[in-house]
Amino acid sequence: MNIRNSAKAVILKDAKLLLTKNRDQEGLFYIFPGGGQDHGEALTDTVKRECLEEAGAKVEVGQLLHIREYIGKNHEHTAFDSGVHQIEYYFLCELLQGTNEFAVPTNPDSHQLGIEWVAVEDLPTYRIYPKAIVPFIQGLAEDKTGAVYLGDVN
Repeated sequence: MNIRNSAKAVILKDAKLLLTKNRDQEGLFYIFPGGGQDHGEALTDTVKRECLEEAGAKVEVGQLLHIREYIGKNHEHTAFDSGVHQIEYYFLCELLQGTNEFAVPTNPDSHQLGIEWVAVEDLPTYRIYPKAIVPFIQGLAEDKTGAVYLGDVN
């Protein structure tokens, strides 16, 4: 199996975070807009393309915030993720248009129901992946705010 690169957008506005809303056999879950890098594509271009595909949003890509490594066999979804090894790059992004001016997503994920603005203070009450990024988004892990590499976390 190959290691897959993925680029994700962290879009914050008015103390809310833009996430994709999804459903699986366990219920609702939320993830950051983004997806797999194509061969020959820069990670920043991946983020831009994936935000259009999943959220219908045009973004300006900013700094790299975090890197997450996900090795599926080490986590709770090993039954269907055991062959997955993915490196995810989380970039701070800004919308190029207004908050409510999203186009129709061009290629949403198969389990995606839509997009949702989630209040940053409410993030711990949601099923979000990766869970380990929530304290960083909230600024609660002051001793770890400089961390870029999050490790093999879910």
